[in-house]
Parts: sequence; structure tokens; C-alpha cells
Amino acid sequence: MMGTATPSELSSLSDLHGDVVVVTGASSGIGQAAAEIYAAAGATVVVLGRSESRVDDVVAGIIRAGGTAHGYAVDVSARGAVDTVFERITAEVGRPTVVVANAGIAGGESYLGAGRIAGYTDAEWDEVLATNLTGTFETLRAAARVLETGGRVLVTASTAGLRTDPMVSYAYVTTKAGILNLVRQLALELAPRGIRVNAVAPGPFKGTRIGDGAVEITPEAEAMWAGTIPLARMGTMAEIQGPMLFLVSPASSFITGAVLAVDGGALALSHTGF
Repeated sequence: MMGTATPSELSSLSDLHGDVVVVTGASSGIGQAAAEIYAAAGATVVVLGRSESRVDDVVAGIIRAGGTAHGYAVDVSARGAVDTVFERITAEVGRPTVVVANAGIAGGESYLGAGRIAGYTDAEWDEVLATNLTGTFETLRAAARVLETGGRVLVTASTAGLRTDPMVSYAYVTTKAGILNLVRQLALELAPRGIRVNAVAPGPFKGTRIGDGAVEITPEAEAMWAGTIPLARMGTMAEIQGPMLFLVSPASSFITGAVLAVDGGALALSHTGF
């Protein structure tokens, strides 16, 4: 029978000292929250995002808090951009040991609003696939090229990829569903190399920024979302940090190919009312 773990042993389960963690879409929202908790756990964090000014702000905030961070502006939907920035990171910061593919955009309204399929444009569809699916694929490909034994990959999926979700767009649910099998397939390929690949699937969270603009949550919208969740509220950024740290930390050393839903119990519902 195992003995009781000491405080130092417990602390080591979330220790990322010595890691170089690259996070895409880290200039705001879930990506920023992840970057901040990784830095607090001792990692050297590389913040990637479309907006150079927002990237700089996040990097500055991490440094003010006592962490180590570097930032690069990159659009993951631009072909070849991910490979180029990974080459720079390896040369200027060090070889990444953890890659978090978080970048994503919403892609318009749901069919409950103006996003009915008959009017959904090619441009809307193509933009979301380029960022959410192809951008994630290129990020994972770059990760597979650079990571060595013990490396970890984490992808931000969504509960919208695990079931239908009439509150988000067609392209969003499609890309998030595709990402999940991409994660599982890559986990099988990289397991013999000692590299773990997992996904986190958030439900509704306050404080996200998808694309270029902040998502404003009105009291009415918050109440609507809360009505779909057994815990009867939306999540906060602080509540996604623990799961995202867990999945790249020593605490999850025997987990790969998994999808962790962080949704207040929403996926547990088998009916529309609670």
C-alpha cells in the first residue's frame, strides 16, 4: 500500500520548471489563462496570438507576476506561419517541450440567430476551418516535428464537438468535432515516442475572446447558458486553469488520447430540462 504523499511530492505533480510551453491563441481568454498558470508553475511560456499588442500585454503581465515569457505574433490560419514561428522559438527560446493548440474562432451565429445553413457563406465556412481545423493541424504537425520523449500536446476542443450545440455556428461544431479525432489519432502515433496528446473540452465560460473581439456576455445570455448547466452557472477563467495544467503536468503522466470535459455537468444531461 502506498504511503501518504509529502507536500513536496504533491507540489511536484504540477511542477513545470524546465519546460518550454508554447500556447497558440494565448493573447486573451482561455489561452491567456493557460499561459499564466503554466508560468506560475515554473515554465518558460511562449505566447502566440494574432495581435502583437495583446501578445505583448500578456507577456508583460506574466513577467510582472514573476514568470518567464516570450511572445510572437502569428496567424495560425496562414499557411506555413506555424512552422516559421516554431523555428524562431526553437532558435531564440529553446526547444518546446509542451505545445498547447488553443487558437480558435467562433465563425458567426448559430441557426437560432442569423446562422442558418441556407445563408451560411463560403467565406464564413472557410475562415473557421482555416483557423480551427487546419491551424490546429499545422500546430500539431509542428509539435510532432519538434517534441522529444516526454513531450506533451494539449488541444482546446469544446463540448460542441462532443454533441450538437444549437448555440454556436455550423463551422464551429464541425471543426471542434474534427479536432477530437485528430487528437486521438495523433495520440496513437506519438505514444511510442513517449509523447502524450490530450484535449480539454470547455463548456460555456465567461471571459473568452474568440477571434478579434471580446465576447460580451449579457445577463440574459448568461442566464440562458446557465439554464443548460447542472451547476447553474457559466465557468470562470480560473476554473479552466487547473484542468489545463493537469493535462500537461506530471500528474497526468499515464493519460493520452483523452478528452476532459470542463462543463459544469452539461454533457451529463440526457434531456433538455434539468
